[in-house]
Amino acid sequence: MGGADIERLIALLARLPGLGPRSARRAALALLRQPQTRMLPLAQAMEQAARSVRTCSSCGNLDTHDPCGICADLARDRAVVCVVETVGDLWALERACVHRGVYQVLGGTLSALSGTGPDDLNLAPLLARLEEGGVREVILALGATVEGAATAHWLQDRLAAYDVPVSRVGQGVPMGGALDVLDDGTLAAALTARKICS
Repeated sequence: MGGADIERLIALLARLPGLGPRSARRAALALLRQPQTRMLPLAQAMEQAARSVRTCSSCGNLDTHDPCGICADLARDRAVVCVVETVGDLWALERACVHRGVYQVLGGTLSALSGTGPDDLNLAPLLARLEEGGVREVILALGATVEGAATAHWLQDRLAAYDVPVSRVGQGVPMGGALDVLDDGTLAAALTARKICS
């Protein structure tokens, strides 16, 4: 429609999560309408990020420093490690301000369909922390999917050799959720994980 350069831009944008061809086309048009104020600053920020962002060797987070800002923060409780699937999950927990410990990003979950096995998970830094001692609790904050549940179960077995309690985040009825619209699995998880009201 608009030449090879525009088609390439649309094709690259369409590769991003959440953007299909139509959304990518709209994004490309918005960038192209104001190249000086939208496209060039975005291109410069992306180039700079590609050069400076690295994976934290301690936890797997993305940051411009190694160790990342979370691992370097001395106010963090290093005795509580929250295990998450992705950096996006870590960022979500940080936005919610609910965890003041440190993290371990696995980089995925066990999945026979996608060929992800135990050796593909970023588990070595967590095991090293456990070997060193001083970890009081490991929190498994993995998704409520078949793969997340399988990974959590495998991790519980793998971490049983260490004298550290392993907990899982609560799963079930979301805030404001109506029971009649929830699927059977969510309802079963919520009922199984119920707590006594005092």
